[in-house]
Amino acid sequence: MSAPTEQEIETLEGDLTRQIERAADEAGLEDLRVKMLGKKGQVSLMLKTLGKMSPEERQIVGPALNGLKTRLVDLIAARQKNLSDAALDAALETERVDVTLPTYPEQNGSIHPVSQVMAEMTQIFADMGFSIAEGPDIEDDFHNFTALNFPEGHPARDMHDTFFFPEDETGSRKLLRTHTSPVQIRHMMANKPPIRIIVPGRTFRCDSDQTHTPMFHQVEGLVIDKETHMGHLKGCLVEFVKAFFEVDSLDYRFRPHFFPFTEPSAEMDIGYEVVNGEQRLGTGAKYMEILGCGMVHPNVLKNVGLDPDVYQGFAFGMGIDRLAMLKYGINDLRPFFDADVRWLDHYGFRPLDMPTLAGGLSR
Repeated sequence: MSAPTEQEIETLEGDLTRQIERAADEAGLEDLRVKMLGKKGQVSLMLKTLGKMSPEERQIVGPALNGLKTRLVDLIAARQKNLSDAALDAALETERVDVTLPTYPEQNGSIHPVSQVMAEMTQIFADMGFSIAEGPDIEDDFHNFTALNFPEGHPARDMHDTFFFPEDETGSRKLLRTHTSPVQIRHMMANKPPIRIIVPGRTFRCDSDQTHTPMFHQVEGLVIDKETHMGHLKGCLVEFVKAFFEVDSLDYRFRPHFFPFTEPSAEMDIGYEVVNGEQRLGTGAKYMEILGCGMVHPNVLKNVGLDPDVYQGFAFGMGIDRLAMLKYGINDLRPFFDADVRWLDHYGFRPLDMPTLAGGLSR
């Protein structure tokens, strides 16, 4: 290869400069850089011929080729910046946010009152240190009745209250759980104390009227350790009711009652009054029952393998649907399960308004 003349180098520079200026994108520009300045690029191969030139030729061609290489590097860098800026401008244009649009798009659907109340209760009890436990809807006699100290022949075992399945090959019958208490049994059998759980979930009983449905929702609470007593139960429930109904003061009373799985047992009533046809909860001369509770029966502890001389604790249970009715002024339970969009639009909650103790449970 003969030494290129200054005119040839000048012509080559003009041609390469036009190619760089016509590069449409950064990938194409990179291909040109390799073609011109890469290891086997056009300019790089010309620089390799300098060693075969005479000293006089090198004095002329060397500076010309090195100058060409330097100018091409600068041109490529400048073109690369222009292409990068143009790509960024195009991306910003397509990703532009119209700040005049509403912050939230119009929402379709709403949170069901039962789901809302479950979320509210979870927030309150989580703040008290409770965790959530779950279990199956289909249960056996041991977990649903026997382990909970229901004696044989107890009315709750009767077909009138319980949905039983047909007998299996062993003669035993599964059933739809009549309360969420079987989850307490399963949790105590699988975990060692201390235990502090709530159990929200669906339950089933043969009943249907304005305030009862065959499928409804309950939440149970359980605390097991070595020191818990009735005073702890009382304080826990009073604080829960005040937080749930969002009242600063509360008129309440605990009445003796009977539950097979607790001893002593009680029902908690809260005060209310009716003002201008509106029922106000928390204070008043009238009382309504709100939940059942008590200290865990020693027989229940024995049935799950715990020593009642060492461990004790309390349990409570309440209907989630009924709490929703009381708090949000719903006077019939049956529409809860009708899937009527008009009812949901009226009583439902905005999906993004999650209940929190700091921001307020119901908004």
